Amino acid sequence: MAIAPDGEHARARRTPLDGLFRLPIVQAPMAGGASGPPLAAAVSDAGGLGFLAAGYKTPAAMYEEVKQLRALTGRPFGVNLFMPQPPVADPAAVEVYAEQLAGEATWYDVPLGDWDRAADDAYEAKLAILLDDPVPVVSFTFGCPSAADVEALARAGTTTVVTVTSVAEALAAREAGADALCVQGVEAGGHQGTHHDDPRADGAGAGRGLLALLAEVRESVPLPLIAAGGLMRGAQIAAVLAAGARAAQLGTAFLACPESGASEPHKRALTDPLFTGTELTRAFSGRPARGLVNRFLREHGPYAPAAYPQVHYLTAPLRRAAAAAGDPQALNLWAGQGHRLARELPAAQLVGLLAAELDAARASLTSR
Repeated sequence: MAIAPDGEHARARRTPLDGLFRLPIVQAPMAGGASGPPLAAAVSDAGGLGFLAAGYKTPAAMYEEVKQLRALTGRPFGVNLFMPQPPVADPAAVEVYAEQLAGEATWYDVPLGDWDRAADDAYEAKLAILLDDPVPVVSFTFGCPSAADVEALARAGTTTVVTVTSVAEALAAREAGADALCVQGVEAGGHQGTHHDDPRADGAGAGRGLLALLAEVRESVPLPLIAAGGLMRGAQIAAVLAAGARAAQLGTAFLACPESGASEPHKRALTDPLFTGTELTRAFSGRPARGLVNRFLREHGPYAPAAYPQVHYLTAPLRRAAAAAGDPQALNLWAGQGHRLARELPAAQLVGLLAAELDAARASLTSR
């Protein structure tokens, strides 16, 4: 009996994602500079859906990247926004962590960052720009937008996607009126997109595996799904499509591309045998995020407080100095569990190869 290789029943319905991509490949928005206009344009032009990451950028910088991307491609693309964060940080805990990092500041000869900042990432100002000059897709991480914000984007002609890591979050996104969900498994590199970070948890055991979570969300919420978490090959894309997703979102797979804005030490580390695995850690940002295990993560991860984005800003000068020095041992080397499968290829070529692998996997399934 032939197995439907690509979520046949899900694909038979029209969804808000139709027309946004020719290939079911979404390039993950990666805050910190990795996913800028060149990478997003290359992916969109190749038939996928490229994304810009607005996180940590000023509203003006975000808008400048949108204009640059429009000059590079006429294809659909998306912009990702970080939701404002509740005040969970304990200032005393951040001060203690700053004391623990004093030796790092001395070693890299930089001051620690000013961590006493607003935790809203200029969300309202960025949203206002995207309502005034709409883009095809806006996605959200670290929370769910209000129904009013989703409705305003819908009136502007924008498709909305909410990142979810649980069924409860998926139900909340549906209630808000989201068009689609990005279902993120624990295998994903970078930050876990949880809507509410539990300060009592260290993050090490948080999260659900992608396939288990995807099945649960699919049976609970009738929205189109984009699957994310550790996906590096076309056969894995085939697996999540067969499980009901409309597309797969890949981040680490694109980090080694020449169009990626990731630092050279970060790119090299993905396949460097010195780095043997990944862990979830609060060491660099105060929120659980998956990265390659390096010296900084080992030494400071056990003591890092649940204080996002305060820890992010505290460690920012250290990370910049390490990148400038070509030192991967104090960098936030965000990477998914499949990082060793990274390929140093132009983004368009990588998209084409992933599509060919996807076709081969589908053919293999249907021939059995």
